[in-house]
Amino acid sequence: MFQDQITPPMSAARAREIATAFDLRALPADFLANPYPVYTALREHEPVRHMPDGSVFITRYADLVAVYRDAATFSSDKHVEFAPKYGAGSALYEHHTTSLVFNDPPLHTRVRKLIMGALTRRAIADMESGLVALVDSLLDAIEARGGGDLIEDFASAIPVEIIGNLLGVPHADRGPLRAWSLAILGALEPVVSPAQHALGNRSVSEMLVYLRTLVAERRQRPGDPERDVLTRLIQGEVDGERLSEVELLQNCIFLLNAGHETTTNLIGNGLILLEEFPAAKAGLLADLRATASEAAAQEQLLTLAVDEFLRFESSNQLGNRRALKPTQVGNVDLPEGALVTLCIGAANRDPAQFARPETLDLKREGNKHLAFGFGIHQCAGLSLARLEGRIAIGRFLQRFPDYRLSQAPVRGGRARFRGFLGAPFSVS
Repeated sequence: MFQDQITPPMSAARAREIATAFDLRALPADFLANPYPVYTALREHEPVRHMPDGSVFITRYADLVAVYRDAATFSSDKHVEFAPKYGAGSALYEHHTTSLVFNDPPLHTRVRKLIMGALTRRAIADMESGLVALVDSLLDAIEARGGGDLIEDFASAIPVEIIGNLLGVPHADRGPLRAWSLAILGALEPVVSPAQHALGNRSVSEMLVYLRTLVAERRQRPGDPERDVLTRLIQGEVDGERLSEVELLQNCIFLLNAGHETTTNLIGNGLILLEEFPAAKAGLLADLRATASEAAAQEQLLTLAVDEFLRFESSNQLGNRRALKPTQVGNVDLPEGALVTLCIGAANRDPAQFARPETLDLKREGNKHLAFGFGIHQCAGLSLARLEGRIAIGRFLQRFPDYRLSQAPVRGGRARFRGFLGAPFSVS
């Protein structure tokens, strides 16, 4: 049922050479197409890699978990790191240093509690019927055309609608969201060109202009805070304190972007992986047919498959922390202030944690991947993302089991977020 990923053989000497020369700011030309041989070389020869810019790049699963667990030593705050990258006072700097993911308690705690209050298990379960209807409408349009693009016509359309609904963004206003998201998150790459920098700043500014109007309208006409995340963020208090206007607006941008990009990649990566690994696809389809009358069994099959897609091709490949005091990672000394890059993509294929890590095993049990992070910063929307992935991929396969890519898919061209910009396909 399973097919191993084909990776060119590499001698120990060549692997060591690659590991000792690795620089995240000067990646090899073929890295973005397939970074995993480089990750393997790093895990084996330089698992705590000191890079030329003074930062550290870690690739072993156990080391990532240790950093995630120790939030008192390893800070997520990015003021120090992003000031020279974006320029203090720039739109990108203000956004990325105010958003949930790049902050420590107490701001992180306040925002996360407010968001989680609207993403309860019951609230997510209530979204399922609407999600099914949305997915089916997209599949109807694809069937009428005889195909389309897996990303533009399907994978990216789903989270835009879901996050748009959570924040109450009118349908007519959702057109620019994907372009804004790609530009703002693209500016998180290790190296950002002047054009990317300018586009990112402009996108933050345009989103803020739009959100100020949306927030003002929601203050006048509040929604249900149990379902409407924006109303909850506006009205909610944690320990008697509400979000400031800047915190509110910037975390709305974060929700629109993070909830969109990572789920788009999950759905797109999953469907493309099934084309790359036909034995795995055939096995999943056979299992789904065999359990066609058993909803719980199908849900379990698809949940396992979604988690394996997340492990094998993590939507978010890189995370970052800063050491607040002298410490160690993997028995390597780090000074106070050390910038640490956590390579999620490498950790999720660490043979010390996962049996046959280079195999796409859609029935993998005990899959403790790190695609959603770990610890206090674990993704607040992970249950929603899993639901979107399960419904989208499951219903796509049921409708179009024989879909075929008609052209080679186009990679997103980024090291941090691994996904595709386009993937034309046909259906029979």
